[in-house]
Amino acid sequence: MRKPRDFDAELKALQDKARELKTRKVQQLGELVIATGADELSADELAGALIVLAETKDAGKREAWAKRGAAFFQSRARRNAPSTDRNTDGAPAQPSGA
Repeated sequence: MRKPRDFDAELKALQDKARELKTRKVQQLGELVIATGADELSADELAGALIVLAETKDAGKREAWAKRGAAFFQSRARRNAPSTDRNTDGAPAQPSGA
């Protein structure tokens, strides 16, 4: 005979996981603000900039912002990774040697 599922325990586990993901999302947003130097802006300035970004429907502007953001993350990854781990083209790293 099958054991009945404990739906309450499963629901609690899902709620805990959702809470953990939300907490991590907020933490990563804070880390992003610090990494970009935007922590030097006032909360009003930062909120205003985010509102403008969210309200912008111009696909060209949004694409340009996305490219600039991607370039920021790529440059930080290269700066932080040891030279042997750097790989910008997606190909496997080649071992050094003759």
